[in-house]
Amino acid sequence: MMARMYQVKKHSQSEFVPIRNLQYHVQVWGTPSPEKTPLVMLHGWMDVAASYQFVVDAFAQDHYIIAPDWRGYGRTQSGAVDNFWFPDYLADLDFLLDHYSPDRPVNLVGHSMGGNVVMLYGGVRPERIRRLVNLEGFGLPATTPDMAPGRYAKWMDELKKLHRGELDMRAYDSVDGVARRLMKTNPRLSPERANWLAQHWAQQDDGGSWSVMGHAAHKVASAHLYQQEEVLALYRRLSMPVLSVEASDNSLDLWWKGKFTLAQYHERLHSVPNVEIGLINDAGHMMHHDQPEVLAAMIERFLLPD
Repeated sequence: MMARMYQVKKHSQSEFVPIRNLQYHVQVWGTPSPEKTPLVMLHGWMDVAASYQFVVDAFAQDHYIIAPDWRGYGRTQSGAVDNFWFPDYLADLDFLLDHYSPDRPVNLVGHSMGGNVVMLYGGVRPERIRRLVNLEGFGLPATTPDMAPGRYAKWMDELKKLHRGELDMRAYDSVDGVARRLMKTNPRLSPERANWLAQHWAQQDDGGSWSVMGHAAHKVASAHLYQQEEVLALYRRLSMPVLSVEASDNSLDLWWKGKFTLAQYHERLHSVPNVEIGLINDAGHMMHHDQPEVLAAMIERFLLPD
């Protein structure tokens, strides 16, 4: 399998930015200029910034693209933590924009967890975003206060599992094994792309094994319940145009078994003042891998100058 490898068309450079006592790894494509609105692309859970390479290669226009590895993913440090708090992603993004675009709004794209981040961040700092693209950042099922005792118990139980090593990332004998794992999760992923992704998604340890570059603490459940009314209050403050992109495969049905549906997500989008829903056919949740050319064209159309 490793004989075939995806050939990158547009090369990136790595930068390390000091953000909140961490050295944040950021992949940058293109060069800044007054004519280019910075395009910030944020990856999802157990993913890395390099995952956007296929979309970047498919862009017809010359963009200045900034894509960080979130804390505890890829080449960004995690710090001395044993769990992660969602508000930290919003603050990290705010610091990132202070560094790369302190005086002008950016175009902001987020996938999955990153999509949830951009939707919430946009409600806090709407003036910092020109256009917002949410790639299946659906949020979570609504909760009720009576769920709090069980959630706190689950959080503490999972912390104990983490410290006992029961949540550690699986190791693979070779990078080829990582590529096969990626294709098993996503049957649409070609061997060429899987082979390329595997070398950016995992790293080899001193013993020769390959492990995903994601801190195991990301597997620990949040201690806090998902607050739908709080989320909707932030959605109502999204003053910029929003594009919400969905894949033809309904991942919500697969994940939540009726506890949270696509119809319920669409109902939440009614709180967004200016939203457009886009659909990508023959794609699953990892749409940036499945149909990067279609997604790139959709994003560029949405980002056209006013």
